[in-house]
Amino acid sequence: MKIQSAAIPLQMVNDTTTEKQGVRLFVLRLDLNHPDISGNKLYKLKYNLQEAEKLGKDTVLTFGGAFSNHIAATAAAGKEYGFKTIGIIRGEEYSELNPTLKFAKECGMELIYVSRKDYKNKNIPAFSNFQIDKFSNYYLVPEGGANELGIKGCTEITKSILVDFDYVCCSCGTGATLTGIILSLKENQKAIGFQILKGENYIKQEVEGWLRKFNHPIKDNYSIEESYHLGGYAKVNPELFSFVERFNKENEIPLDYVYEGKMMFGIYDMIEKGYFEKGKTIVAVHGGGLQGNKGFDKVRTGK
Repeated sequence: MKIQSAAIPLQMVNDTTTEKQGVRLFVLRLDLNHPDISGNKLYKLKYNLQEAEKLGKDTVLTFGGAFSNHIAATAAAGKEYGFKTIGIIRGEEYSELNPTLKFAKECGMELIYVSRKDYKNKNIPAFSNFQIDKFSNYYLVPEGGANELGIKGCTEITKSILVDFDYVCCSCGTGATLTGIILSLKENQKAIGFQILKGENYIKQEVEGWLRKFNHPIKDNYSIEESYHLGGYAKVNPELFSFVERFNKENEIPLDYVYEGKMMFGIYDMIEKGYFEKGKTIVAVHGGGLQGNKGFDKVRTGK
């Protein structure tokens, strides 16, 4: 099985903020690598789908929230590559599906809802609470595609950065994408992860655990910014809405509010505060996930 990806543009951002501070900022447009399995999800699913095929599995089972980019991408991948898909969804079922779950269902994904309390036990070997013992011949992909094969895929992200860079930035929900990027860094390059979950040292611990699994030394070539989650996962405020809308308009690069918007908001704040030395080149990895913006329409407009 060959997972197809479109050519990935590297788009330069040139505005008063970058000019004033004397830095170069590029956006790696992973959001354009596939219409539905976009962004880092394509990389995370690539080797997992190949492994599922190798093992003769006909079903991919995974986990996610009601607005999960991973759920949407897995459903689309199943439709495109011939797998049945099952999504274990955190929280109760609503009579009217949100855009994410509606899309997943239209792709053929079977949705199973579990309480938030039970969902916390999703990584425990006994899956009886999730009713998945009734399914057979399935391949399990963890939430967010965060496993060794997902990280292996993410090591390929930097291959599309066709400029010499000093810093590469990405948003972090599980730490898998950041780990893959760290594993691919060259000397004198540094990765910066922007944690979008509220929880001190959460991503740091996840990344360190993954690096140990890959027998990779824990060095000072990466850092994690925990100051830009704006209160936690999917938490937003008027300042973020304003920044994202302005950035989209000025650069014609759409950002989502949960991941990439917060990352870019953080990058600009760090640029303005002089974190990056003059002459440095920064690459922001656009991880996709734009489908999630549909859930914020009422919040953003107040209608």
